[in-house]
This record gives sequence, structure tokens and C-alpha cells, in this order.
Amino acid sequence: MSKLNRSVVSDADLKTVDGIACGDAAVLESLYHDYFPMVLHMVIQNNGTEEEAKDIFQEAVIVLYDKIKQGNFELSSKLKTYIYSVCRRLWLKQLGSQERAFQDVSSYEEVIPVEDDLAKHRETEVQLSLMEQALDKLGEPCRTIIHDFYIMNLSMQEICEKFGYTSADNAKNQKYKCLQRLKRLFFSTR
Repeated sequence: MSKLNRSVVSDADLKTVDGIACGDAAVLESLYHDYFPMVLHMVIQNNGTEEEAKDIFQEAVIVLYDKIKQGNFELSSKLKTYIYSVCRRLWLKQLGSQERAFQDVSSYEEVIPVEDDLAKHRETEVQLSLMEQALDKLGEPCRTIIHDFYIMNLSMQEICEKFGYTSADNAKNQKYKCLQRLKRLFFSTR
């Protein structure tokens, strides 16, 4: 079916793509609920109306649906980023065909820098992938300490109790050492 970059694509995005492939109306409604507001904002900020935003969003969903159904859909970013970039391109195309406000669509590049956003997003994804690789190399207990503190938002006291440190300060010192190791690993993979 679709090619999905598993290191970037979340489980929620996978479920959404699968739901679209199956024609699940609830998934399509959820897609509209989750992503239409950002498209509406982008269109309104760039001389559009709510009706035009609805049309652009609907067209983007149709593009997404068609690509998924054809089996040549390759998601290499978050679904939200993909939908947003498709909507931006469609809106730029529409603005250019209507010659609205600016005669030259390239004038919108400052307002809607699609390529810049995509390049920044790709760079962020590369950095996150490198960080994930560094975390994999970090080993235990550092990996779990970093995960518990930064992802699970556990307090140093909770980490102290979980790992059996004698005090929260000792756990904090261990977390600091783990972060230093993670930094070395991260910068050595770049």
C-alpha cells in the first residue's frame, strides 16, 4: 500500500492513513477537525475566505485520498505537515490563477515560504532521527532516566525512588552525567 517512514510517522498518523484507505468517515471527520483550523488561518491570513479555505482543504484531502488509494503515497513527515504543505501549494496556485492582490505568486514566498518550511521540517526530522540514534546508543539506566524526566515528566524524587538512588540530588547528578554522554553521542553521529 503506502510507503511510510516509520521513524517519523506516529501511530496516530498510521491509523489515519489506514482509516482513509478504508474510507472511514470518522477518520475523515477527525482529519477535518484536527487540521482544518490551521488551513483556515493560513488562507485567511493570505487574502482568502472561509469558503475558499474549505475548498482548498477538501481538495487537499482528495489529493491525499487519491495518493493513498493509488498505493504510491509516501509519508516522510508528519501528516499535519504534509496536509499543510499541500494546502499551501494549492492556495498559491489559486492565488496565482486569480491574480489576487499580487500579480506575481512568487511575492507570496515571504508570506508562505513552503520550501523553507519543508526544508526546516526535514532538518528537524533529521536531527530528531540522530537524537533517537544517540539515545539508542546511550544504554541503561541513562536512556530510561532521560525518557522518564523529559518525556514522562517524572520528578527527580520519583526517579530517585524508581532507580533506588539515595537522594534526589544523586539522581539529578546521574541525569546530568547521562545528558553529557547523550550530547557526546549526538554530536559524534552528525
